[in-house]
Amino acid sequence: MAKAKTILVLNGPNLNLLGSREPAIYGHETLADIEKSCRERGQSLGLALDFRQSNHEGVLIDWVQQGRGKAAGILINPGGLGHSSVALLDALLASELPVIEVHLSNIFRREAFRRHSFVSEAARGVICGLGAQGYLLALEALADILGAKKDA
Repeated sequence: MAKAKTILVLNGPNLNLLGSREPAIYGHETLADIEKSCRERGQSLGLALDFRQSNHEGVLIDWVQQGRGKAAGILINPGGLGHSSVALLDALLASELPVIEVHLSNIFRREAFRRHSFVSEAARGVICGLGAQGYLLALEALADILGAKKDA
């Protein structure tokens, strides 16, 4: 049996507060709930997940760099760093990995500053506004990109 391809699932600042932080915008699911759903879906797709969260830009950049040559792809919800971090963009570009960006809320229906994401410039695709389901759709997309899908 082939070894499962590893996907880095990286979550940026304040996502550790999901479920209690502005649930009208971000939903009632916790990050642990999202991780559980992702692990179940990843397994059915033949993907192993390395699921992480940090409130620190440099830590996220370190994780992206560590994934280079080890991970098969990156699913990232950069939180507010998507709108401000050129350094995170540079790390994602340098990783040479397929990237899917996820936002729980529809960033295009929010404040003007949220409508631009530096991370999007490194992403093959962006999923926003679908809540936690966006993570599962991003895993589907990465499985397709990597040719790793187990089930139809």
